[in-house]
Amino acid sequence: MALRALNYLELEARLSRSGIGTATDQQRAALERTDVEVVTSPWRGGDPVAGVRSLATGGELFREYDLAHCNLVGPGSLAVARHAERNDIPLVLHTHVTREDFAESFRGSTTVAPALGRYLKWFYSQADLVLCPSTYTKRVLDSYPVDAPVRPITNGVDVDALAGFEDLREAYRDRYDLSGTVVFLVGNVFERKGLSTFCRVAEATPYDFAWFGPYDTGPHASKAVRRWTANPPANVTFTGWIDDIRGAYGAGDIYLFPTKNENQGIAVLEAMACGKAVILRDIPVFEEFYTHGFDCLKCETDAGFREAVERLANDDDLRARLGANARETAAEHSLDRVGDALADVYREVRDAKRAGRPVEVGSEE
Repeated sequence: MALRALNYLELEARLSRSGIGTATDQQRAALERTDVEVVTSPWRGGDPVAGVRSLATGGELFREYDLAHCNLVGPGSLAVARHAERNDIPLVLHTHVTREDFAESFRGSTTVAPALGRYLKWFYSQADLVLCPSTYTKRVLDSYPVDAPVRPITNGVDVDALAGFEDLREAYRDRYDLSGTVVFLVGNVFERKGLSTFCRVAEATPYDFAWFGPYDTGPHASKAVRRWTANPPANVTFTGWIDDIRGAYGAGDIYLFPTKNENQGIAVLEAMACGKAVILRDIPVFEEFYTHGFDCLKCETDAGFREAVERLANDDDLRARLGANARETAAEHSLDRVGDALADVYREVRDAKRAGRPVEVGSEE
């Protein structure tokens, strides 16, 4: 039976450069491969103002859809959740934000994180089903605890969107004055993502380091971000926003990601899909996806990261072997699999709602 689903990301334009934006884009790309019809705005006319105008002239505020799937936790998503409850519409909430991964992101975020955790516990508990990117995140939500069934499903990786990355290698290396073995990272510049470790490892090695991604130096920026981006080590380049993410994966050789907390880490899968050798911090979320010595190297200390960089820079065979195995790992997170899994989830939640029964936690994706 046909199903029309809302796949909603409030503040979408502002989040286009974020991991949440990428995850949402990938959900929609994955669903295009299924028979689910997707709408991306809950509002009549496509935006809240148009929806209110429709309501004021005797129409409806919300569009019609069979199921609502929200990817953020703000007032727009809350309005959708309230509408779903009033109209008996199945509601799926996706966990891209937790108390734990919000800390050390912006100035004051660590202070705010406990209050955010209380809100998230309440917000996610309204869902018929909560989706999250990893078993680790499920454990986090269970610890709050969230009063709704929680199920992991990978964010996936859009391999097709990365095609042609090799052709951009020289252009991006020239643009950012990179040469030799380049150690790199892709994403927003946050201390949580291992900024200080990235820079300290760079100081201890002779290689060019490049962090491809935007950073904020205004009042919302943390002290660590302002300090390192204003006065980086001589061999570190902070590129800011780049116009084609493929250029980062073309220019770089060793992907160094000393993050302290992730719900999955889409950029890791992107680097693996491009066959790059990857170095990760040994944190719980990566245990379920990646294997030390097979598709990555895992470390815990600055000294360990430095040794791993040196090892890969001086061992072409190891770098090639890890990269080849990493491609195999990334293939397990294809958008075809994500699309099929999401379509199955949507139908399961819809059918459970119609039958008046709760969604089972089910198996982990």
